[in-house]
Amino acid sequence: MTQYQLSRIVGGLRRSALVAACSLGVAVAAQAQQPATVLRLAPEDQNRGLNGVQKNFYFTTEAGTNESAYQSAGFFGQRIRPYLAGNQEALDNLNRYRRQKWLFVAERLTFVGAVGLYGQQVYAHPEKEEYFNNTQQVAVGLAAFSLLSNILISRNTNSHFQRAVEAHNAGLPAARRGALQQLRPSTVGLAAGRSGQPLLALRWNLR
Repeated sequence: MTQYQLSRIVGGLRRSALVAACSLGVAVAAQAQQPATVLRLAPEDQNRGLNGVQKNFYFTTEAGTNESAYQSAGFFGQRIRPYLAGNQEALDNLNRYRRQKWLFVAERLTFVGAVGLYGQQVYAHPEKEEYFNNTQQVAVGLAAFSLLSNILISRNTNSHFQRAVEAHNAGLPAARRGALQQLRPSTVGLAAGRSGQPLLALRWNLR
């Protein structure tokens, strides 16, 4: 091998390595420039705990605490779901929250229906008002069952939403590490270019 051929080989390897390094550097820089979407709940929502009120949560992705920065997560948490994409633990907790909210809606409808049935039976017979006939007894029983169900349903509903946010925030560092690890080439070797010069070949396994 002549000195000229050796110089061409070394020059080709340097150019290939430079291109690969620049491409990898740009990818890493782009990843680093994407800020982690940390979710923050409104202060009053952070402390609801067990048996808390059943109203919408408010959250923000901004670092400040300006009240106008908070947005409603929606009755079923549907507006926060896009932020949790890719974190199965967070999505599982949000799905439990949505299930509990549906149960809450069903319980409220049952209670209102039972109260309405009871009231309708009071004046079902114009000649005599009734307050505890058989139908009214059933209505009272449904209303009592509904109220008991409300206590059980509401006990952990808010906790599921809070856990979803916590799981999302806890998973952010791991997600960033995983993305950077995917940028590492899995295979390094040599390949022949069209001009016959050897080129540095890099391969990534993206899953």
